[in-house]
Amino acid sequence: MAHNRSATAELDPAARIRQLHLVAAARVAAARATSVQQVTDIVRVTVDDEVDTRTFAAIVTDCSAGLPRS
Repeated sequence: MAHNRSATAELDPAARIRQLHLVAAARVAAARATSVQQVTDIVRVTVDDEVDTRTFAAIVTDCSAGLPRS
């Protein structure tokens, strides 16, 4: 399956990361994730090896911000 990316994302990797972050956050909200593990799984599927480990962790942390603490 071919990737469907905009020209801006091809020219600006930071724009692609912002786009992935927003998509991941929307998916987490739509799924009504209740645990960090659920958030991690959703983000993993969303970013699909397009970001480094540090960026992945930052997206997970940001998307988990609204979850209740255990």
